[in-house]
Amino acid sequence: MAAPKKGRSASAPSKPGRSLALILIAIVALTGGMFASGHTTPRLGIDLAGGTSITLKAKADQGSAINKANMDTAVEIMNRRVNGLGVSEAEVQTQGNDNIIVNIPRGTNSKEAREQVGTTAKLYFRPVLATEPSAPGKATPSPSASPGSGSNGSPNPSATPSAAKQKASTSSPAASATPQGRAVSDALKAGAKPSATPSAPSSASPSGAPNNSIGGAAAKLQAQYAALDCSKPSARATAGKTAKPGESTVACGQVDKVWYKYVLGPAAVDGTEVKKAQAVFDTQGASGWQVQMNFDSTGAKKFADITAQLAKNQQPQNEFGIVLDGEVVSSPYVSQSITGGQAEITGHFTQEEAQSLSNMLSYGALPLTFTEDTVTTVTAALGGEQLHAGLLAGAIGLALVVLYLVFYYRGLSLVAMASLLISGILTYVIMALLGPAIGFALNLPAVCGAIVAIGITADSFIVYFERIRDEIREGRSLRPAVERAWPRARRTILVSDFVSFLAAAVLFIVTVGKVQGFAFTLGLTTVLDVVVVFFFTKPLMTILARRKFFAQGHKWSGLDPKSLGAKPPLRRTRRPAGPASGPAQTKEA
Repeated sequence: MAAPKKGRSASAPSKPGRSLALILIAIVALTGGMFASGHTTPRLGIDLAGGTSITLKAKADQGSAINKANMDTAVEIMNRRVNGLGVSEAEVQTQGNDNIIVNIPRGTNSKEAREQVGTTAKLYFRPVLATEPSAPGKATPSPSASPGSGSNGSPNPSATPSAAKQKASTSSPAASATPQGRAVSDALKAGAKPSATPSAPSSASPSGAPNNSIGGAAAKLQAQYAALDCSKPSARATAGKTAKPGESTVACGQVDKVWYKYVLGPAAVDGTEVKKAQAVFDTQGASGWQVQMNFDSTGAKKFADITAQLAKNQQPQNEFGIVLDGEVVSSPYVSQSITGGQAEITGHFTQEEAQSLSNMLSYGALPLTFTEDTVTTVTAALGGEQLHAGLLAGAIGLALVVLYLVFYYRGLSLVAMASLLISGILTYVIMALLGPAIGFALNLPAVCGAIVAIGITADSFIVYFERIRDEIREGRSLRPAVERAWPRARRTILVSDFVSFLAAAVLFIVTVGKVQGFAFTLGLTTVLDVVVVFFFTKPLMTILARRKFFAQGHKWSGLDPKSLGAKPPLRRTRRPAGPASGPAQTKEA
């Protein structure tokens, strides 16, 4: 009697209602999150929505190598450029080891975008002539102009910072992080000498307006500074972008989440003259993380000359504007002449801020040279046609699968169609959520991956259905057949889906570009196939096995024992009990 009990407990069905409730709760939660996020449709890629896709291939410059650090730095600089064009949905990401993909949606000047992302960035050290916070909607008086007395475009030391800027500068050197993670208000000092205290700033003018003098500035520059409102992205995108190195210019920078506008003198040191920059932690002093710079011979001489002049000035005219792509990413002040070609930027840096600033100083120009590999421009009309064609192909494929299931499995096709519907809902909702979460974009290869997944999902149902039919052919009724068939079908489904997922993972890793969309969608739908089969298909079959239509093997149920060629029930094949054994039989036994 022990063996039958063990067999029954091994094949005893679990509570299917719990599994069905769990997957339905998950669908409701994900759908609610989709509507709450406001993204109710999957994000479309360039080939479906229209736009420009640029593939850039990296080439190592002299002294630089193609590695992850250099590629990440290039992506960050390109992101700043594309965002400067006012493109809020543009994507810049690495693909493989030496490629960068720039996807720009329609409505953007693709020619300008190609020029921006493909050219080498410029980094300059410019003396600060005037600066103040840029308040939206507030008119700013033009700064007064007077002839400069310094060489190399150095400013005349007669500047009065605004009250807000003075407050940020008179305190001890402190770094304020920008959205790019860079510190802006720091002390600049000689690398081999102790920290120097900042010069005392002059008091703010009674009117609160800046009283900065701009050496040699023209009326046009004064008008630009007066009209500049750095709180507007459109103004930041154009401020100082066309200025030549030998000209004074206006620029924007951020301090403590407040945008400041600057008037900057001609470039005193070129970013290419920075030989090396690195973030180090000061273990002996109290400055913490700092950035150390080494200049080449030409840069060291220029840097010594300009710092000697800046050290004589009061704030803000003793500050250096470190300008990358027309934006002030840091403005350290100078308190002494710095010779020897070495300098430090100190402040209350975090490690990330110091590393980011050192990368900008080291790679003011892009760390690598990039050449255009491919440029693809898709119009909105063509993208719509491709999306329509992809959806039509998916509908045809789904219809053929449903027809096959109805013809061959009849009533069981209802289980398969319900499972396909649940899988489709989960796929759609997750794709819609992945758009804003990780930047997933549904492109044409991804649509192809979803179409292929229909066959993979249907294959799992077929495996389970055939196992059930095999048990019925052995003479078992439906309820035990459903439970006995599940362990064997489960192993086959897991092995099959694992192979499909492994192929998708390898394809995602080794490929570049849009093919990754196919691999990602294939892998996602393969995982969802396992979830649907375990938490929906099997519990649903357990419930239907208790219904008369399926349990009695109706000819339209797909489980008719006669049409399946079932053997007589196993209980009728048992051998009858023998006659009671007498003394002779006992002795013989």
